[in-house]
Amino acid sequence: MIEVVAALISSGDKFMICRRPAHKARGRLWEFAGGKVEPGESKEEALIRECREELGVALSLGSVFAEAEYTYPDTAVHLTLFSAAIAKGTPQKLEHSDIRWITAEEIPQYEFCPADREFLDKIRAAKN
Repeated sequence: MIEVVAALISSGDKFMICRRPAHKARGRLWEFAGGKVEPGESKEEALIRECREELGVALSLGSVFAEAEYTYPDTAVHLTLFSAAIAKGTPQKLEHSDIRWITAEEIPQYEFCPADREFLDKIRAAKN
């Protein structure tokens, strides 16, 4: 099982989603920014590194919003979603093909990676 971290980056009533590049596994699906935890890294260190590499921003991390496990045909992941805010920088598409800020009500308009569905349900429930 691969340890993966992701950021629920919020600003007001919106949160950031990122579209995976077409050439990657689960290409063109939407996800939260983040990635794999490397050996020797804490989850928090990995998330800060990944968002710096993928978005060119520094994060201010909050608490764990939710955790989930999901098995894809090619891999199994344990995913930890942290509440976060941008501390410094403006998000850039360094890794993703698109970046959007959406509200909980707009979630159904986007096709997300299956591992994120449980998180999206929790976001919708928290906003109601």
